[in-house]
Amino acid sequence: MMRVTLVRSVHGRLASHKACVRGLGLRRMHQVVEVEDTPCTRGMVNKVSYMVKVLEES
Repeated sequence: MMRVTLVRSVHGRLASHKACVRGLGLRRMHQVVEVEDTPCTRGMVNKVSYMVKVLEES
């Protein structure tokens, strides 16, 4: 599992980046969600890495 936190706003971003943030389950700033560490979610996190902070858990 990974803990993902939205640290930058989605306002004014590309539609595909907004979709990735929404797909991760993030709706508002500083919200923290736990997602499974799969290649699919890892790709979404990598795409919007400048907007999110990731804490890896075991």
